[in-house]
Amino acid sequence: MTEYEHANLTAKDQGSVLIRLFKYTLPYKWIIALAFLTLIIATVASMMTPYMVKIFIDDYLTPQNFPRGSMIWLIVIFLGVQIIGALTLYFSQYLFQYLAFKVIQQLRIDVFNKLGKLGMKYFDEVPSGSIVSRLTNDTETIVDMIVGVFSTFIMALFMMISSYVMMFVLDVKLALIALIFLPIIFVILSTYRKYSAYLFSKSRQRLSDLNSKLAESIEGMRIIQAFNQERRLNKEFNQINDEHYQYMLKTVKLDSLLLRPAISSISIFAIVMILGYFGVISFTTGVTAGVVFAFIQYMERFFEPINQVSQNLNILQQALVSASRVFALIDDNNYEPQQDEIASNCIGPGKIEFENISFSYDGNTDVLKDINFTANPGEMIALVGHTGSGKSSIINLFMRFYEYQRGDIKIDGHSIKTIPKAELKEKIGLVLQDAFIFYGTIASNIKLYHPTMTYEQVKVAAEFVHANRFIEQLPEQYQHKVIEKGSAFSSGQRQLIAFARTIATDPKILILDEATANIDSETEEQIQQSLNEMRKGRTTLAIAHRLSTIQDADQIFVLNRGEIVERGTHEQLIGQKGIYHNMYLLQNG
Repeated sequence: MTEYEHANLTAKDQGSVLIRLFKYTLPYKWIIALAFLTLIIATVASMMTPYMVKIFIDDYLTPQNFPRGSMIWLIVIFLGVQIIGALTLYFSQYLFQYLAFKVIQQLRIDVFNKLGKLGMKYFDEVPSGSIVSRLTNDTETIVDMIVGVFSTFIMALFMMISSYVMMFVLDVKLALIALIFLPIIFVILSTYRKYSAYLFSKSRQRLSDLNSKLAESIEGMRIIQAFNQERRLNKEFNQINDEHYQYMLKTVKLDSLLLRPAISSISIFAIVMILGYFGVISFTTGVTAGVVFAFIQYMERFFEPINQVSQNLNILQQALVSASRVFALIDDNNYEPQQDEIASNCIGPGKIEFENISFSYDGNTDVLKDINFTANPGEMIALVGHTGSGKSSIINLFMRFYEYQRGDIKIDGHSIKTIPKAELKEKIGLVLQDAFIFYGTIASNIKLYHPTMTYEQVKVAAEFVHANRFIEQLPEQYQHKVIEKGSAFSSGQRQLIAFARTIATDPKILILDEATANIDSETEEQIQQSLNEMRKGRTTLAIAHRLSTIQDADQIFVLNRGEIVERGTHEQLIGQKGIYHNMYLLQNG
């Protein structure tokens, strides 16, 4: 858990988040400088308007003196100020929007890059919908903050300072009296920040839960409909949705109490006080209508930015919570297992050795206990056992999906930790039980955008596993479009594409994780010969439920509760009349 991953963000945490967001803007300092400049010009133009109206009232309207030349110049200057103010305000908003998109673009790149570096443990613990929510909804909220809040805060600061300066120019005593409202406003905004941070944090968490539940429901819609689970899922979804609604409603109530209504009330009281003050001094001192008008205008311009800031505080609070969730993902230290930085060992013949490997996913319960075996170059090693016996955990460790702490795994006498990651990925081929097919074409799925692989190599790989038999019957053959997850293909066809994808890279070691489990008997017979060809000259580590597919394995290891309890060839294990023998009898009726 990172420093940001808790229910409520303290003021210190919020400051840390803001500083990290600010660092993302540093590469665009010239854009920021130009945005500030245009915003300052727009603010100055806004401040000149009341003073120019004061001049018109006191110098021309009250004495009923309208010299043509002076009036023309005043009108021209007034219109010029308004045009300059409008143009600079437009450019400042555009620049802030551009800055926001650049920041979020880089932030999303950083988050997505981090996902590729995280280990499988992270994805075991965090729902995919929550990850998607952080990458989309949470980052989008940050855009609103940069555009709406930063520009509003900066303009509000400039306007408040300039308004106050102009009030001092008009009346020093009344400007000093106006200072008494600042502590009251500060207390109101501090109270809002304290309570809104908690409510927005809860609201974003429920939104993340909604995305997780939605993603899970879409992914498992066939099971939901097949087992008549629609009512249960609707109930669970409605419960989370209602909790999100309740937290959002509480934020609205908080906004209604502590934001614009409270600030507007103080503003109205201040204006009444100003009018009363001018009314009293008018009996002893002359007060011009222009001064009264200008002072009230500046007082309104003093409070209006505070109103705008208070209105945008909810966006700021939401953005800080969202940014903290994004940074929590970036700061997560559940990295994939790291290789030795100076490692340079290569995979040669492909000898595999497991030496006293014990492993636990949660750090408490061992799922593998003192695993020892050797696979010589070119041998096929089969792992069998009941569900939960530890077969897939052995593959997970060998593929470096999880880190092990006890024992060691070696390839060609070198610890697997001292072999470069690129070497492992290039020399080890993996075929899983559930073949994942990417959106694109059949060729792109076999090639996986390998930089040097040619179209001919793709065809040879497909022909090698007999995938060409169905591919060449398709309208566009290898350029046939593949929809999401390859759902238009049968499970057997998807698996054949996965076989072609693996063999196309010519790996030295093959990992088959129940690779034929989803293939029908006819298709299995078609590729069994190809599998035999694939295994020649390669060390093969296979998990199998169908014992018929591994009877010719050089060694078979039977696992039970994380331990190897039997080992030998098919004939030897049948002769032992143990667990393997019972499994064989069950599968053969």
